[in-house]
This record gives sequence, C-alpha cells and structure tokens, in this order.
Amino acid sequence: MKTLLKMPELPEVQTIVNDLKAAGLIGATIIGAQVLWPRTISGPSSNIFCQRIKQKKVTDIRRRGKYIVFDLSGPDHLLIHLRMTGRLHWVAPDQPRSKHEHVILHFQNQYQLRFHDTRKFGRFYLVRDPEKIIGHLGPEPLAPSFTARVLADHINLRKRMLKPLLLDQSFIAGLGNIYVDEALWEAEIHPCRMASSLSKVEIKALHRAICKVLKQGLKNLGTTLGAGQPNFCSVAKRKGRNRDQLKVFRRTDLPCHRCNSIVERMVVGQRGTHICPQCQMMAS
Repeated sequence: MKTLLKMPELPEVQTIVNDLKAAGLIGATIIGAQVLWPRTISGPSSNIFCQRIKQKKVTDIRRRGKYIVFDLSGPDHLLIHLRMTGRLHWVAPDQPRSKHEHVILHFQNQYQLRFHDTRKFGRFYLVRDPEKIIGHLGPEPLAPSFTARVLADHINLRKRMLKPLLLDQSFIAGLGNIYVDEALWEAEIHPCRMASSLSKVEIKALHRAICKVLKQGLKNLGTTLGAGQPNFCSVAKRKGRNRDQLKVFRRTDLPCHRCNSIVERMVVGQRGTHICPQCQMMAS
C-alpha cells in the first residue's frame, strides 16, 4: 500500500509547539548538540551550529507559518521546518538512537530533543534575525488581525487561481493541501476560480471556512493520514484525530457529507485536489 504523506500544516506544527511547551523546554538549557546528517543544518555549518547553540537557554517556543521557532538566550533563534517527514522526539538519553535521527540537542535536565526525518528534507536554521527566514510569510490565519476585510484586501487584487494562491505561504502562512481543500469545500467554492472573481459574500464565507477547519484541526491535534511511521505524530507520540473529520480530502469516490454527490479528485496547480462537483460548481 502506498504510504500517505503530507507536509505538516498549521494545526500539526502548533500541536508540536504545544507539546514542546508542555514538556518543559521553556527555561531549559542546551548543553550540547550532535549533527549526524550535516545537510539538515541550513546555516551555519554543522560545527559552528554545535558551538553556538551550546549553553543557550530556551526562552520561548512559538510557531510562524509552518516553522517552529525557538527563541534562545543571547542573539540566536533556532528555526525548524519539518518538511514531509520531520518529527521531534523528547526522550531520555538511554533510549536507543534511530538511524533516522539526524540532530540531537542535549539538555541540562538530561533529556534529549531528537530530530527524526526519514526523507531528510527537514531543515534547521540558527540565525540572529529570524525575519531572514520567515519575513516573507503572509498573515497568520488565526490571528485576530486576520479579518475578512484583510482577506478581501489581499484577494481582490490577485489574478491567480484560488487554490495555488491559498497555498502560497507569502499570501497566508500555514495553510497546506489538506486544509485548503477542506476550507474550499466548507465555503462551497471551486479551487479553480480566479481569486479576483470572488464576491464579498464568498470572501466572508472563505474566511469563516479557513478559521473553522484550522480550529477543528487544532482541537483534534492535527491530521494523521495513515499508520505508517513517516506520518504525523506529536512530540508526545500522539496521532492526530482530524482524519475522521475530513469532508473531501482523500475521500475520492465517497459521498459528499453535504449533498451525497461523489467526491472527485483533480489536479490544480500540480497538486492533488478534492472537491464535491455539486457543492463547488464553477461560477457560470
């Protein structure tokens, strides 16, 4: 059976951040690091990374888009992008190391934060100014400042197909294939519509839908698509429960929850896309 993989999106990344905080990492001091796959470190070099991160205290952990941001004592910030298969494991040092654990941070309390990544696409950035990495990101869709009017101001000027626009991290941060498909179904909007063609009513519906599906994903601790090891699980090794709440994503040939039409799969902007052809008709 083909392994179902997808990049963690806002609910999955926020779940990981919440787990890291619950594990007590804020205030903990990093006393050393091991880099077992140097390409995981995008900057600086792995040797300098290990030197600079030593004796740094974690002052805060937050999410920006799909990035996990560790604010450290002194001028540095550690940013982690999980990509397709990245995971963070908080373990005791006597736990045997997996061959897929490529970076290990050693903490003063004797625990280790290990980065596990079967595909080796995930990246670490140790930077003085995090805006160099995340400054291009668009607004956070669950921030109070992200209103329907803000979405309208952004969307009305865009002569782009709607789904690729919503996946563009410089337009809105944190959305990916799952939650875009779900939001468009919720709003009853076809993914191939031109963004500039949306009415005020449709934009308000889309705004509500984006917030709804993301909040649902957060409540359910993210979406785990299958039982295979590369699929998403939290730092606490919990699988997301949101798969059972999905309305169209990877429900090809199943009945729509709203109208009983058969869910179809199509390709939009080179991405597999799931729609209800009845609920999400193209505007005439």
